[in-house]
Amino acid sequence: MELVVIFVVALLVIGPDKLPQYARKIGSALREFRRASQDVTQELRQSVIDPLEEAQKPLREAMEPLEDLNRSVKSDLRTVEKDLNNLGKAAAKPKAEPAAPEKAEDGSPAPERAADPEENKGGNAT
Repeated sequence: MELVVIFVVALLVIGPDKLPQYARKIGSALREFRRASQDVTQELRQSVIDPLEEAQKPLREAMEPLEDLNRSVKSDLRTVEKDLNNLGKAAAKPKAEPAAPEKAEDGSPAPERAADPEENKGGNAT
C-alpha cells in the first residue's frame, strides 16, 4: 500500500514523461550503493578481520596446553574432594564394638593380645 502511495505522489510531482528516467536513475543508484557496500565489506574483511584471525591462531594454539592442564587439575581436584568426603564419612562412622574375648582351647580365657597403637594414642594402656 505504501509503495502505491509513493508511486502516485512521484507520478504527480515528476510527471509521466520523466518518471521512467528517474526510476532508472534510482535503480542505478541502488546498484552502485550495493556494489560500494560489498567493496567496503570486502576491504574490512581483508584489512581487519583476516589479520585478527591470523593473530588469534598462535594464541589459540598456546592456550590448548593450558586448557588441558586446567581440565586435568579440575579432575584431580574433584578426585581429592571425593576422597576427603569419603574419609570424613569413614571417620564419622562409629567404630565396631570389640569382639568377645577369645577362649583358649581348654575353655579358659585366652591371653590378651598386644594393644593396637592406633587405639592407644593417648598413652593410656588398658
